[in-house]
Amino acid sequence: MTFEFGSLFRPRLPAAAAAPFAGYPKYYFVGGNNDADTVPTKKLGEIAKAVLEREGSILALYGVGHGPQGYLPLRQFIAKTLHQKAALACHVDEILVTSGSLQALDLVNNLFLEPGDTVLAEEASYGGAVSRLKALGANVIGIDMDEDGMRMDHLRQVLADLKRHGIRPKFIYTIPTVQNPSGTVLTTARRLELLEIAELFEIPIFEDDCYADLLWEGERPPAIRALDKTGRVIYCGSFSKLIAPGFRVGYIVADWRIIAQILPTKKDGGSGALEQMVLAEFAASEFDQHVAKLSGVLRDKCQVMADALEEHFGTTAEFAMPKGGIFIWITLPDIVNTSELAKAALAEGVEINPGAEWVVDPATGKNRMRLCFASPSKQQIRDGVKLLAEICHRETGVPVRSANVARP
Repeated sequence: MTFEFGSLFRPRLPAAAAAPFAGYPKYYFVGGNNDADTVPTKKLGEIAKAVLEREGSILALYGVGHGPQGYLPLRQFIAKTLHQKAALACHVDEILVTSGSLQALDLVNNLFLEPGDTVLAEEASYGGAVSRLKALGANVIGIDMDEDGMRMDHLRQVLADLKRHGIRPKFIYTIPTVQNPSGTVLTTARRLELLEIAELFEIPIFEDDCYADLLWEGERPPAIRALDKTGRVIYCGSFSKLIAPGFRVGYIVADWRIIAQILPTKKDGGSGALEQMVLAEFAASEFDQHVAKLSGVLRDKCQVMADALEEHFGTTAEFAMPKGGIFIWITLPDIVNTSELAKAALAEGVEINPGAEWVVDPATGKNRMRLCFASPSKQQIRDGVKLLAEICHRETGVPVRSANVARP
């Protein structure tokens, strides 16, 4: 007889995993995976050997001997590059290294949220962030967007309505630069207006800037935290999309009074030490060159996916070309339910992110999908989008013609 654990589990657990991992499908357009050929494996291997020989003994100490906020040379690099690229001046004591940006999200959420609290976010937003907020019992309200990111008029309207009902949101969560999934970039004027609104309604801002270094169109605006004069912005970033998702290294930048409250809740004994040491060494000499090369590869792949969508879906697939990053956010006709399309596609080796998983209100994402172009090869993108269009046509009648239907 097998012991029955179920009656002892705590209530309200997430649904159990459906099955053990069985490998990736042939056409894999999901997740935050990146281009495998751009991972600098040889250089990282050389650096790992050198850094271990030079100071590997500090692995005997929690926090690699530099305290719970993380490896000091890495924090020094983060401070330097944020100042240079995002106009964000910060001290190393205002930086906390985390195990990827997901841990950063968890730490900030756990600092602020109790069931019933309210958080505002872009209506289309990072699925991992939205699901975490809802799992904590937060009331997440989506703010409308346009081609320049979050709409400030709608944000004012929502906050004024909440205030009339005596509700003060805990924070505004935003991905202002190369927004996930839309690829938009919040203008500097809107960033300043966002700060004015947050000050008016006395709420903080949680700025997720994980894709900002992968901007290839236009100039990178200053971080919202860089424009903040009141200390109300908590900032997070990540190396996952820049070096490799397998390096689970992210970071939080905030005033010490916030870092001091977060530290006691980060009970993991410190984020991966070797990763921090290798990244610090690599970034000091290779970062700019590597990111420039990666951005070029991603831009080319983005164009290949856009061309394939136009060829095989025609005008039935509406999308704006992203200004950077690794995703295209697509709207199909109302007749298409992308959650159902995703099931049919997966059965034939094509995996997509249905839109309902990347919006605050699932109903607004019913006919939308997010495709990642970073990981598959260019030929896989062409073949996979063609097959997806064929499956979509068979299941829904969309597109009416699956090939050579040019966008006007």
